[in-house]
Amino acid sequence: MLPELFVSAFITLFVVIDPPGCAPIYAGLTKGASAAQARNMALRASGIAAIILTIFAFFGEDLLKALHIELNAFRIAGGLMLFWIAFEMVFEKRTQRRTERAEKVSAAEVEDVSVFPMAMPMLAGPGAIAAVMLLMNEADGFTETAEVFAALALVLIITAIALVAAGPLMRIFGDKVEAVITRLLGVLLAALAAQYVIDGLRGAFFVEPQAPAAASAALAFLAHAT
Repeated sequence: MLPELFVSAFITLFVVIDPPGCAPIYAGLTKGASAAQARNMALRASGIAAIILTIFAFFGEDLLKALHIELNAFRIAGGLMLFWIAFEMVFEKRTQRRTERAEKVSAAEVEDVSVFPMAMPMLAGPGAIAAVMLLMNEADGFTETAEVFAALALVLIITAIALVAAGPLMRIFGDKVEAVITRLLGVLLAALAAQYVIDGLRGAFFVEPQAPAAASAALAFLAHAT
């Protein structure tokens, strides 16, 4: 059986980074590129996103301390941010905004899209940064920290594969399948975001949580869904 924190981290990061949602946008951005160019940009975007998220995973908490922000406040703020992303995913607002951003980039004739907009802000956006910082706070010791990074690595590998295969997959499945997947992931993210807010409120009012944070929420949600 997989560790609970690994499962929670994987689900959270997969939903926030949203490889199925990024793939069609990337396919549109790289229409004029060759297969080799599209593959290189996809791998470069995933690598840059990994570096950005790793930096915030290690130094994000120190940044909060420097700004005199309590971690419970960040839990609540991060949960609300993730809930807003979930809301936009369910009602397709996020996809619409990403498409508009991609059209602006295409109009500006930017050849290499690996840094902007793919790595930042599409892959390593505010939601992903908040999520990885919250997950790192839940990690206790080297083993659980390794679980979070293993989940992050797996999600980014899946993302890179999705971006590389974006063109062929879009021709096979089309926009409707992507919209269904995005909505389902949005509902799951909303449940996880609500759990972050609940944990933050419990911590702020010195109430011990009744169950492990987001991991239990994710597993319980999956148990009811299957």
